[in-house]
Amino acid sequence: MTAALVAAGLGIIPGTAQAADPVPAAAGVAEAIAKAATSEGFHSPADRTIRTTLPGAAAANGKTNAKTAAPQTAQSAPAAVAAADAGANPALAVDVSGTSYTAHGIELTTLITSADFALGVVVDWGDGKTDTATAQGNTELHHSHTYDKSGEYQVKVTVTDTANAVQAANGGAFLTPGSDFTPHTPTRLLDTRDGTGAPATKVPGLGSVRVKIAGNASVPAGVTAVALNVTVTETVDSGYVTAWPGTGYDRPGTSNLNYTAGRSVPNLVIVPVGEDGYVELYNGGPQPVDLIADVTGYFTRASAGGYTSMTPARFVDTREGLGASRGKLAARTAFTTRIGGLQGVPQGITAVALNVTVTEPGGPGHLTAFSGDGPVPTASNLNFASGQTVANAVIVPVAADGTIKVFNGSWSAAHVVVDVVGYYSKDGKAAFLPFTPFRTLDTREEAYGWPGGRFRAREYITQGFTPEPTTGVEAYVLNTTVTGTGGTGYLSVAPSPHPLPAEGAPAAPAAPRPGSSTLNWTAGETVPNLVQASDGDHGVITFWNQGYQDADLVLDVFGVYQSK
Repeated sequence: MTAALVAAGLGIIPGTAQAADPVPAAAGVAEAIAKAATSEGFHSPADRTIRTTLPGAAAANGKTNAKTAAPQTAQSAPAAVAAADAGANPALAVDVSGTSYTAHGIELTTLITSADFALGVVVDWGDGKTDTATAQGNTELHHSHTYDKSGEYQVKVTVTDTANAVQAANGGAFLTPGSDFTPHTPTRLLDTRDGTGAPATKVPGLGSVRVKIAGNASVPAGVTAVALNVTVTETVDSGYVTAWPGTGYDRPGTSNLNYTAGRSVPNLVIVPVGEDGYVELYNGGPQPVDLIADVTGYFTRASAGGYTSMTPARFVDTREGLGASRGKLAARTAFTTRIGGLQGVPQGITAVALNVTVTEPGGPGHLTAFSGDGPVPTASNLNFASGQTVANAVIVPVAADGTIKVFNGSWSAAHVVVDVVGYYSKDGKAAFLPFTPFRTLDTREEAYGWPGGRFRAREYITQGFTPEPTTGVEAYVLNTTVTGTGGTGYLSVAPSPHPLPAEGAPAAPAAPRPGSSTLNWTAGETVPNLVQASDGDHGVITFWNQGYQDADLVLDVFGVYQSK
């Protein structure tokens, strides 16, 4: 067997589970969601309350004062209104605080200061929806709300004292923590080989380079995160690359891609953008390297494309004639394939999340995926050497007719495989909520709840991710890295159809072996790839070693897509 099989017909052996303790992953995710979401909110104190006297205030004031004093004497209309506002529940005020707790969720706390009168309360969420409540005198109220889309919303709480014909209102602007996706024609922002975006010099060992995102290549100000295809090349030693927001942020202890001497390695990176509009790429190797970064999309808090995950599905395999003509894709040519309207993917999507694999290439080169109605970009999605099987995650714009294209930039023919893992659309509700990256599994270490031992051949590891089914997580943004490989193989990632068994209970039955691949490897390689993985109905993701030799698996979590 060789890696060139790329998940072709290797699903006949049931496989055995290797189970890690789910607690560290689930607990880490819960903490990360809470920390990321609660960074947004507002507070408008009571002294900002706007009081309004309602029609009939003078009459109401007279009735009220009858309890304690003689009614007001007749006055001119303006004087009557002033008297009413001064005498009718003069302490009425509203303090409002809005705190986020999920990508689209808000917890509202309303503190009402009032004399002992019956009150009507209306919460206007700013999206055309309202909640109502009643109160009496000094009161603390709590409300929750989930917005359908990302954006900024004007929240207003209005308290009405009908008996005294007076009203008090307060509120503020709430910005959802979650961000929606806008696809971008693949465009090169950084190439240290020719001076694009940075000086034409290699990034030194244990050094970094800054990449301008906001305001560059039509990426707007206010961008919260960016999808970059990062490629390391001209390597003379082993190392890794880490992407992070840069200035003002600690560099995480995770990696986005790993490389060895003499190899050009690409990987899709979804990384938060710093307040200054930059991201930073760190070369964790001891020797200088060249780095390339191509933007393929970005996230903002404006309503745009929400994400919908799906069980990975194969749309193209040129070895079989699936989705494209049978036979290798010729040199310097492209094929067009339809995504929208097939295999459960709806029409009208704006972008698609893919895993693209090249196999059996006759020479070195690159592949580029792009919109079905656009010209071939100068950017690339993955690079390969002669005979190499390489997979890479890709997010690509989709044409109005639901098509994309894949271009073979090599001077030799190659086979191409395309698996769809999810899509973006205006109807999609899941917004991206990035974390400070953290590691949830490393089979080389007896940490992360792992009992020890390698990732065994033809077996699978299950991990529980979602701490509660009510959190609305649509998918996780993970970086999967396979290392210490003893032969050829590939990794498959799919949601588990079974919940994790209770402690001491028998293992859940094996799921059908997936027919898709996430990354491919040969002996002695360290191979990374980003995966946007659904955790299904049970909050569990399964990772399959589809090779015939043991390996090691490392999982880093970078964020979630959340619909609540």
